Amino acid sequence: MDWLYILMPIAGVKIFWPGLIILGIGVGIIGGFFGMGGAWMVTPGLNILGFPMAFAIGTDIAHMAGKSLISTMRHGKFGNVDYKLGMIMLVGTIVGFEVGAQMVMWLERLGSVEKVVRLLYLVLLAFIAWMVFNDVAKKKRKDREAKAAGREVDPLSTGVEWHKTFHKIKIPPMIHLNVAGIYCSAWLPIGVSFLTGWLAGILGIGGGLIRMPALIYILGCPTHVAVGTDLFEVMISGLYGAATYTYKGRTELVAAIIMLVGASIGAQVGTVATKYIKGYGIRVAFGIAVIGCALSIILKLLPQYTSANKVVCDNISTVLVLGVVTALSAYIFVKMIQGAKAEVAAKKSAMAKQPA
Repeated sequence: MDWLYILMPIAGVKIFWPGLIILGIGVGIIGGFFGMGGAWMVTPGLNILGFPMAFAIGTDIAHMAGKSLISTMRHGKFGNVDYKLGMIMLVGTIVGFEVGAQMVMWLERLGSVEKVVRLLYLVLLAFIAWMVFNDVAKKKRKDREAKAAGREVDPLSTGVEWHKTFHKIKIPPMIHLNVAGIYCSAWLPIGVSFLTGWLAGILGIGGGLIRMPALIYILGCPTHVAVGTDLFEVMISGLYGAATYTYKGRTELVAAIIMLVGASIGAQVGTVATKYIKGYGIRVAFGIAVIGCALSIILKLLPQYTSANKVVCDNISTVLVLGVVTALSAYIFVKMIQGAKAEVAAKKSAMAKQPA
């Protein structure tokens, strides 16, 4: 079965190349749908497939930059991108990214990068999963209370409303974000962008893992606008990150190109799917993906702290992360087809009702 493995010349390791294709196509769909580069799955996925963590980070960022450019262009056509908000967040994203990238180089010299990055991933994934499902639970409770009181359910209501508290911050300059429908202090998106930029640099993510929820829960963006605007930011940080990690010699371009071919196709599907799956449908699917990713990392860490068989845990972890990517991609694709069919049927029905 040697033909299933390909040598990565820069990293010096042999990689299961069908796994790269599955990651590329699947994360292209998922990234375009959730509004992020998908690195929260790809970086652990590449590490699980055999890349050293520093190379997994650099390679994923290079692949992510090209894919996010394609997705951003598609979301722009749908009016889902608040370019003003994206440009305001740009400075904080780049500064934070460089701080994070320098920390990775420092941890690599100490020999602690693998353990620190994985543990930080787990903490972050646990927090994001809790936040998403807590939001969904509160939303459902509000809807039940509205029905019990005989009121009409508000489709725009949310469960977690942290953004209302943050909007009370009135530190000048104040800005209007017309696409997102927000009026807030400029320091709010700048602060969010620095934090997500730092995470992007140290974890090898486009920042979308936390930026998309931050745009929703801290800034108060509608979900579809958060998706499009986040992809714009992922594109910017990804292009910068690809350059800085390539300069540091931690980017495996062969793997990045293999994934990008699949991702360019998948990104088109994921972006179009947001036209038919809105709001909390996106958030629930996102939460499930986060949990699956966290479980795969736990399996990878398990042999370091127990007597568990490392080969068995690694194999299960690989199957799990690729299985989550495949299952979510299939779900999004099916929902997109169903939505497109319903839209065509509605148009035909409307045309049939028109007088001749």
